[in-house]
Amino acid sequence: MLAITTAFCIAVLNGCAQPSPSSNATSSGATAAAAPSAVRIDFAYYNPVSLVLKAKGWLEEDLAKDNVNVEWVQSQGSNKALELLNSRSIDFGSTAGAAALLGKANGNPIKSVYIYSKPEWTALVTRPDTGISKVEDLKGKKVAATKGTDPHIFLLRALDQVGLSESDLEVVQLQHADGRTALERGDVDAWAGLDPHMAKTELEQGSKLFFRNPDLNTYGFLNVREEFANTHPAYVERVLAAYEKARQWSLENPAELELILAEAAGLEKNVAAKQLERTDLSNSVIGTVHKDTIAAAGDVLKKSGVVPANTDVNAVVDSLVDPQFIEKVAAR
Repeated sequence: MLAITTAFCIAVLNGCAQPSPSSNATSSGATAAAAPSAVRIDFAYYNPVSLVLKAKGWLEEDLAKDNVNVEWVQSQGSNKALELLNSRSIDFGSTAGAAALLGKANGNPIKSVYIYSKPEWTALVTRPDTGISKVEDLKGKKVAATKGTDPHIFLLRALDQVGLSESDLEVVQLQHADGRTALERGDVDAWAGLDPHMAKTELEQGSKLFFRNPDLNTYGFLNVREEFANTHPAYVERVLAAYEKARQWSLENPAELELILAEAAGLEKNVAAKQLERTDLSNSVIGTVHKDTIAAAGDVLKKSGVVPANTDVNAVVDSLVDPQFIEKVAAR
């Protein structure tokens, strides 16, 4: 387990132990600096609101008033978004809540400022011919997962509930799309899936979601680099205001949202519809319920050895979740 944990930290969180600016610096007493030359923000197929915002150009329209450019970068998963944030390649990145907690616990200087969805975007998936029907059946099997993401943490929590751990099976580290391919080819017995790849294999290959629990999904968190938030707090609010416009539009235009997701991700419409029927966009204000959810995930991460046993999970959660920006936007 030590070797696995060490390798994981090096591979996924390399360089995460940078000094973190004071979390209090984003308080109302912070002084805004000059406008940034650009705002760099990610988009992801697991974050449909980001696809709407990118397609509509509302953020570009607003920031053009200050001659600030918008640069879009795709995130293939929470682990990649955290790498981009930590390397200062983006200012805003989309992750699962538990993945943001994991990054923060390992020194990634980020703040979670917005909820872009409450999804059931992960489950444990297998082929019909494997004979796997419950979590206990994974013992001794090969399971694909993307470490550092909600599906991986979902797998750990599912195993913990039945008294198993990663050491009872072989976890094959693959990015989400490659995990789906490995399952369909028979290279692995099961996969900790993520939409839209999960919906695609479910509908097109007959793959089975043999373990589901929406409460073990840890919300979609939009994170900002602390340095950016400290230096440009007004621009954090402007990004969230644009996000809110995209979220409200998505709620009012479900058919168009489905079309944007399908076209952006190269999905059939029924696959996009399946992903969206498992995605709740009704609440964007980050707060207590989200803190409680990721704290529960953090306890399992400690038990699994993914984060050090002496980690104060509640303190990390408190330093990560920062609702001040979206609360100001919501109060307008």
